[in-house]
Amino acid sequence: MDTITDQLTELVTSREPRLRSSPDAAERAVAEQLAGTSPQEYGTWVWYPWSGRLVHLLPREEFRLVRTDRNRGRIDRAQQRRLLGRRVGVIGLSVGSSAALTFAMEGIGGSFKLADFDSLSVSNLNRLRAGVHHLGLNKCVLAARQMSEIDPWLDIELYQGGLTDATMEEFFTGGAGPIDLLVEECDTPYVKIAAREHARALGIPVVMDANDRGLLDVERFDLEPDRPLLHGLLGETTSSDLRDLTHEEMVDVILTMVDRERISPELSASVSQIGITLSSWPQLASGVALGGALTADAARRILLGQPRPSGRFYTDLEILTAGDRSTVA
Repeated sequence: MDTITDQLTELVTSREPRLRSSPDAAERAVAEQLAGTSPQEYGTWVWYPWSGRLVHLLPREEFRLVRTDRNRGRIDRAQQRRLLGRRVGVIGLSVGSSAALTFAMEGIGGSFKLADFDSLSVSNLNRLRAGVHHLGLNKCVLAARQMSEIDPWLDIELYQGGLTDATMEEFFTGGAGPIDLLVEECDTPYVKIAAREHARALGIPVVMDANDRGLLDVERFDLEPDRPLLHGLLGETTSSDLRDLTHEEMVDVILTMVDRERISPELSASVSQIGITLSSWPQLASGVALGGALTADAARRILLGQPRPSGRFYTDLEILTAGDRSTVA
């Protein structure tokens, strides 16, 4: 797959948008960019073994300049370079897959650590961007492949056994380096709290989408090193208190974490049916997509030093798009 000539045209017109109105001037700018090198020899060829595709691309910095060009006006180029220099950890690649892919598309992070022990099943296809040919593939691998197809220069480390006591320290501080921000989207209460205990000790901010009523949770441990975990909703509970929970205890703890008084009526009605008429927590692709957007927006602001305080924030589409919220008659 070779579109290098078109990519070169995009490169020169990204630098000089006025060239778009003059094809001849754009062609001359491309020739100057090549500086005598043949188009076939310019840039990088990227091989994707899982799909058998060989793709001709601009060199890394030029590719990234063009790929993020439409971010300008919202994210300037200096900010984009800062974001691409950051490392993001994502725990839980079901809901977290939407966050990881949105981060990759928007250029939030140039390095990632992804942790999930689970593999893709048929029932995941209602909310994960995947095809039937991906069934049985570890969710970390699935996300990493998709992210690499957006930007092949991303540095992605995989923890296919999930986050455990044995891998926790390495996930936060080892490998290619410490993470700058954590996106926590796992289902296990022990891991949710243990990860936050590590994040708080290291001063790493945490963002989470609860996939209900557009709940965005932000904990700025980088600014508030003594902040109570999950805003104190679990009191003095530690991760060690959450080992070996029964199903009923786990459900109770999760409901406390998300504030049972504020969950949607649909989720509230579903809780008692989990394991009886419902196989697990109900989730929709639209909610997962919204979560990717919410966590990306929060992460971008945090990593750029812009205002994004700790707290819980609801983007409840049922309320926000109700008839009385219309701005037209």
